[in-house]
Amino acid sequence: MDELENMEKYYDQAIELGMVYGPKLVLAILTLIIGLFAIKMFVKGFDKGMTRAKVEDTLRHFLAGLVGVLLKVLLVISVASMVGIATTSFIAVLGAAGLAIGLALQGSLANFAGGVIILLLKPFKVGDWIEAQGFVGGVAEIQIFNTVLKTGDNQRIIIPNGALSNGTIKNITAEPTRRLDLKFGIGYDDDILKAKGMLRDLLEGDERVLKEDKTVDIFVAEQADSAIILLARAWVNGGDYWPLHFDMQEKVKLAFDREGISIPYPQRDVHLYNASAVQAVAK
Repeated sequence: MDELENMEKYYDQAIELGMVYGPKLVLAILTLIIGLFAIKMFVKGFDKGMTRAKVEDTLRHFLAGLVGVLLKVLLVISVASMVGIATTSFIAVLGAAGLAIGLALQGSLANFAGGVIILLLKPFKVGDWIEAQGFVGGVAEIQIFNTVLKTGDNQRIIIPNGALSNGTIKNITAEPTRRLDLKFGIGYDDDILKAKGMLRDLLEGDERVLKEDKTVDIFVAEQADSAIILLARAWVNGGDYWPLHFDMQEKVKLAFDREGISIPYPQRDVHLYNASAVQAVAK
């Protein structure tokens, strides 16, 4: 008899709990299903928006995944509170854990933030030649935490994105054209106008020099101690900058040699005096 009464008691409690929590549980399950579907659609739309904005693939996948995880965490907390589970302590634990992780990974988070800034603002892209943090090289990879440069002699330089995003960056190949500045010294006894004309002919005769809306300029830049310094300026495509620079060094030397124009080297006049003669004059 007692067992029957206990069973009826438990049955009544189960019905009561079902009446109280049943609708909440059904609503929570529906909210979870609809919420997961909505999050999936939102993340997909977010990803498409970043694709249209031409966000770099690595950053796009990372941000889409991060947004999806954050939204799912918020959904689970909301569903738990609907059922009646206390979430205040859980949120406090998450906040404390996040703060501890943030302090422990402060440097890494700075590099991560720098990587996001670089990938969003695009001060440079893969393939560009840049000068930053005392290094010059071509951008081989832009990662979330680091940027990898490859130097002209095939060395790999890994620069943390935190320092890179907060420092000065010179993008050498950002523009399609560059101005080539060349300096040549001639002797004080040489014909300046003749030397300038030869430089102009050499530059204007090279097909790599841009001539549309661009002019070749030749100046007397300086009257130095041992030479007259001529400055030649011409505009070229970025890929022709260094080949033309090195070619002109040879061509100008050969042309000056043919025409008898000297390229003086630094020199100093030294006067020697006989010590006894100097003393005799002094007396």
